[in-house]
Amino acid sequence: MLRMRSCILTHLLSSPSAAYSIPPLHCLFSTTVSPIPANPTFAVQDYLVTTCGLTRSQALKASTKLSHFKSPSRPDAVLAFLAGLGLSGADVTSLVAKDPQFLCASVEKTLAPVVVGLTGHGLSHTEIARLFSLGRGIFRCRSIVSNLPYYLSLVGSYENLLRLLKQSSTVLGYSLEKVVKPNVAFLKECGLGSCEISKMCLSTPWILIIKSERLRAMVACAEGLGVPRGSGMFRHVLHAVSFIHEEKIAAKVEYLKKTFRWSDAEVGIVLCKAPMLLTRCKDRLQRLSEFLISKVGLEPAYIAHRPVMLTLSLDGRLRPRYYVLKFLKENGLLKSDPSYDTTFKLTEKVFLERYICPHKEAAPHLAEDYAAACKGGVSTSRFIFA
Repeated sequence: MLRMRSCILTHLLSSPSAAYSIPPLHCLFSTTVSPIPANPTFAVQDYLVTTCGLTRSQALKASTKLSHFKSPSRPDAVLAFLAGLGLSGADVTSLVAKDPQFLCASVEKTLAPVVVGLTGHGLSHTEIARLFSLGRGIFRCRSIVSNLPYYLSLVGSYENLLRLLKQSSTVLGYSLEKVVKPNVAFLKECGLGSCEISKMCLSTPWILIIKSERLRAMVACAEGLGVPRGSGMFRHVLHAVSFIHEEKIAAKVEYLKKTFRWSDAEVGIVLCKAPMLLTRCKDRLQRLSEFLISKVGLEPAYIAHRPVMLTLSLDGRLRPRYYVLKFLKENGLLKSDPSYDTTFKLTEKVFLERYICPHKEAAPHLAEDYAAACKGGVSTSRFIFA
């Protein structure tokens, strides 16, 4: 019986017609299987492997949440429902591995009403199937039906909604009136427009659901760093400070001043232009300082007004490019001294066209050595000159 049922469901889940021919809603409501009496020998792990496609290790982990199953009637109904919605066998396997308790959901009381509600808000069955395939427990709750339209409006598109929910589907479970909408309203008071708030939701989704006191403290911290509300970088500073507690921010500011020999005014300029430096580890910042100030010879003030270079990879970009310029200059292949800031920020394509390709004959090994240096395969203290 188990083998026969497994074959039927497997065929249903893998059938091309199941993936592309979506039944009407009344069919989804009636997507059930014949009741199967409780079977004391029903093996959940075997069912997850043979019927749902999980690996043995995945099934072992998932079975701990499904140990109460005495028969396959409930999970069979869920699988048949998902197949009717258009999920492929691979999608179902992924969903069950991520959220085994999805198999516990009632088709008639939960899943079908959710589909009806989301369809009423304009989502197609294909779009709903993609939401289910994320494997988040929130999609087993009927409360998402009332909250989803607001988030669609907030982030601007279905694709953005998917991005948001992949990062934090739990936001759907929070009260719109008590938590989310007040936070969004406060962000608007801070001068952020709808587009900026949408971008913040996608990069820092938890900002929608944190306590209002914490959000106000983050805004105050951003202003304390010299970034006023309404400025173009305010959103980025909020994003940076959302990762760090206030006491650690003060300590990081002091570390930046000491490490790069900056004044209070200079560190303020830096954080206005490159706030994510607050999230960089001390070792990385120390290595950047030693290289740019001690090795390259740049003045602290020069770096402070051009802090974007501090966000670039030291070993993958700054160091190899510096030694290319040094090599070209020492061998008389540069007509003038280039700006390090400009050179470091060039795209790889432009850098190669400007500093590598023109010297193929004079320095035939330069391109090869530069490529190896970017990968850490060649010492950047010298380049071959032929």
